[in-house]
Amino acid sequence: MATKLTGRVVLPDDPAYPEARTNLNLYRGKYPAAIVFCQDEMDVLNALKFARERDIPFRVRSGRHSYQNFSILNKGIVIDISEMVKVSVNTSSNTAVIDAGADLGHVYQSLWKYGRALPGGTEYSVGVAGLTLGGGIGYLSRIFGLTCDHLIGVRIVIPKGDNSAEIVEANKWKNRDLFWACCGGGGGNFGIITQFTFRVHPIDMVSIYRVEWDFDQLEKAFDSWQNWAPFTDERLTSDIELHAKSQNLILSEGQFVGPKEELKQLIRPLLKGTRPRRIQIASLPFNRAFEHFNYPAGNEPSYFKRSGSFVYEKIPERGIQIMKKFLENAPNENASIWQQSLAGKVQTVGPTETAYFHRNALIAQEYNTTWEKGEDPKKFVEWVVALRKHMSPYTRGDYVNWPDLTISDWPTSYYGENYDRLRKVKTRVDPMNVFNFKQSIPPFTR
Repeated sequence: MATKLTGRVVLPDDPAYPEARTNLNLYRGKYPAAIVFCQDEMDVLNALKFARERDIPFRVRSGRHSYQNFSILNKGIVIDISEMVKVSVNTSSNTAVIDAGADLGHVYQSLWKYGRALPGGTEYSVGVAGLTLGGGIGYLSRIFGLTCDHLIGVRIVIPKGDNSAEIVEANKWKNRDLFWACCGGGGGNFGIITQFTFRVHPIDMVSIYRVEWDFDQLEKAFDSWQNWAPFTDERLTSDIELHAKSQNLILSEGQFVGPKEELKQLIRPLLKGTRPRRIQIASLPFNRAFEHFNYPAGNEPSYFKRSGSFVYEKIPERGIQIMKKFLENAPNENASIWQQSLAGKVQTVGPTETAYFHRNALIAQEYNTTWEKGEDPKKFVEWVVALRKHMSPYTRGDYVNWPDLTISDWPTSYYGENYDRLRKVKTRVDPMNVFNFKQSIPPFTR
């Protein structure tokens, strides 16, 4: 008997369709034939079976933050899990079971009720699924590690036979290779996660800082930050954002799991030799901190191009000058270069112990630009592509959660030495390449 779609199915003539098909990136939006909002695991299973039985192309979506819109397509089916959001917490074992459709805002608020935290990103609308499957960096990375480092196990719907599907569990004891791949191997490559089990951390008060400089302080401020941020106390994770010259803003922020008085001492090396125009330090409950770092505009759909890279060695003066030159000639005031400090606990796991390869990087670096509807995207896209190219002598690879279709050697950029092992997992789990999109991991051909 043919499988039927279950869950909330939205079709093109449905009033809910325009919103349902909209991803965060409005650039090159897509028009699927149907969007299936799964309510439970059986809806996911049925959707995959339905697509396979009829040979219908599909994509998987949770938080809608796929920068290149890999989670949506024209004409096919979108299997959307964003309405599966249950979170349950066990305080005695410091674990949480989280449905894979939950976004970070819901996860953080749910965990905070129990005084617990999961290291993750900052923007509330980011899906915990995509974040985890790509690795997961944020303001707790240096003290606790990546999001994927806290993964205990998953439930995942994978292909079965010629046109069916099944639900399996993957952890360190069962389907170990698939579990390894789920820790940084990227979303949508192997199956559809329906549920995560994580280790979580008790947390209470934290301290945060914000330092602003004028644009003419870019060289001194960035060099001071890069010589300090990856090497300071691992309880402190920070970033720096270099804005377009027209904004006249260089901004560094960070979170310290410790008292404000200690944070004041820790940021002294950051300030030395620079002329900050504003310094703010505060101590507050962790829930207020993650509300502070949530950037509302980052949760709103817009037209953008983003790319990224990792910094393994300090960027020399020539590289800093390149960044400054690009920001002096930015396509608009919204263009920026954002960096987050890594090292700390991120480096206590080896590059091949999980699928997330860039363990030894000091900094994650993102190149950003946005534009308005009706504007020609060409100059904005070209600015990001050229910036990444010019910075390549001083950087390596890219973060799989910041995908970029202009990167020709994306397997090495995202996965480094782990790519062949990921292909072996793919060959075992999905030999017919059911889960495929541009820059998806292919199986080995037989």
